[in-house]
Amino acid sequence: MFNDYADLRKELSEGKVTCTDIVNYYLENIKKGKHLNAFLLVFQEEALQRAAEIDKKIKAGKAGRLAGMVIAVKDVLSIKGRRLTCSSKILENFEALYTATAVQRLIDEDAIIIGKTNCDEFAMGSSNENSAFGNVLNPFDNTRVPGGSSGGSAAAVAADMCMVSIGTDTGGSIRQPAAFCGVVGLKPTYGRISRYGLTAFASSFDTIGPFSRSAYNTALVLEVMSGKDPKDSTSADHAVDNYSSGLELAKPGSLKIGVISDLDDSGLNHEVKEAVDSAVKKLADAGAEIVQLKMPELKYSIQTYYILTTAEASSNLARYDGARYGVRSPEASNMEDMYVNSRTKGFGTEVKRRIMLGTYVLSHGYYDAYYKKAQKVRRIIKEDFQKAFKKVDFIILPTTPTTAFKLGEKTADPLEMYLNDIYTTSSNISGNPAVSIPAGFDKSKLPIGLQIIGKDFDEKGILMLGNYLMKTLN
Repeated sequence: MFNDYADLRKELSEGKVTCTDIVNYYLENIKKGKHLNAFLLVFQEEALQRAAEIDKKIKAGKAGRLAGMVIAVKDVLSIKGRRLTCSSKILENFEALYTATAVQRLIDEDAIIIGKTNCDEFAMGSSNENSAFGNVLNPFDNTRVPGGSSGGSAAAVAADMCMVSIGTDTGGSIRQPAAFCGVVGLKPTYGRISRYGLTAFASSFDTIGPFSRSAYNTALVLEVMSGKDPKDSTSADHAVDNYSSGLELAKPGSLKIGVISDLDDSGLNHEVKEAVDSAVKKLADAGAEIVQLKMPELKYSIQTYYILTTAEASSNLARYDGARYGVRSPEASNMEDMYVNSRTKGFGTEVKRRIMLGTYVLSHGYYDAYYKKAQKVRRIIKEDFQKAFKKVDFIILPTTPTTAFKLGEKTADPLEMYLNDIYTTSSNISGNPAVSIPAGFDKSKLPIGLQIIGKDFDEKGILMLGNYLMKTLN
């Protein structure tokens, strides 16, 4: 198992292992874990060819910062010449015309892309049960979900099919599967990483981020992917920190840690609560100041999130109509029938539900009552975070209310499924960076996730604290 890239890079430099060895190791694990359905595409020949090329670069002393790091990419990010399905039948045979900026930056630093991972259709879901190409299974218990929407990416890292994977987070779609699969999952500040080449779900919420087993691997990949991109007007022109350097937090004694005293814990599993409380206590014992925060508006996060994101989804997915993009239904005698039949057959149930919800809240007579009001609440929630971070350095809370639930357990009740995002949507609404780290296991030996939210662009801080807690808790 190749857990730490710093150690692996040393072995590569000393000739103890080759990139070809590493790729073959992961390809074998992908074959062994095929039943998990984590991958939609595996680039076996291309990965081995790249490995041979990078081995030569290493010998010549010209290799990039990620030489030999094997990475899987969620299938909502484009890679030129490869299928881009978004786990949807409507894009089943679509081939990307260019490579996403975030992925290209990894390739430019000699990372090896081993394949594309399964996900909820168009990144809409909290369980990875909405893929048109089958469920992804949780590596810890194959009867349970891996979380969504980036379930394939989380499962691939947890099952040791790659060193790092790339996912997207619109309302918790990196952090929730990271919690369910016992890995590190980072949602950066909105705009930290270019969205160029990402198939949009909700453009003002979508973020790209990494999964890995360590804070160092996460930090290094974040460092490479971050930065302003002229192809994406929403990417931030903000200096990129040296995230991977100096991740050791000697002691947390000078830190102020926020705990939300009025957090809705009605559905919070007691074992998850105990794990989070234990982490907070250890920080307090180490000298950190624990500050009780009141953030009453957070209780509106779920409602605000689902109004705004479904509205944006309705707009973004209008182009998939069988004419501009997507599979065209042959069962049509006129233009309107072609649109209707193409979208009816091409989209799955959850995507249709969100398109209809979004169209409703944007419609005449309801725009002011829902969409406009939700935008106002979004501003209030953002201001609440800004006020909170004048008092504290970080906020700690659960990533999810429970550990991984059974396959099919929540599919009949969309509202119950949506409530799995209760602790993650707020930082998407505000744009703040957040990370989920492993924080032990419940009595069923299922992973528990702990979430750290930081100030805008303080990814370094949350990774340092996360690194400290992982060493303390595990």
